[in-house]
Amino acid sequence: MRIVVLSLLTLGTLAAADFSGTVVDVMCRGKDLAGHTRECALTCSKSGYGLVTSDGKFLKFDEAGNARALASLKKLSKDKDLKAKITGTLDGEVLKVQAIEFQP
Repeated sequence: MRIVVLSLLTLGTLAAADFSGTVVDVMCRGKDLAGHTRECALTCSKSGYGLVTSDGKFLKFDEAGNARALASLKKLSKDKDLKAKITGTLDGEVLKVQAIEFQP
């Protein structure tokens, strides 16, 4: 039984991929991303976060991803152009975030 559980956990790890785009709070996802600021993302944090990909698709973060995004945004020094690389797994339209790295 332990071998089966360990194998399933390993498969979940292997399924992780990198996603690139712009991090935005859920409330502002349909607005102009070029003008979206870090301050707005922090103010609207209760709505949660997601990633807008280059083709315009919105991938909503899971709860752990929301917490990671908020913590990263609080430390971020740049105010606009919140592009990031997200490592995680896609479960339908929800991105289960394992790591977030904002681009300089």
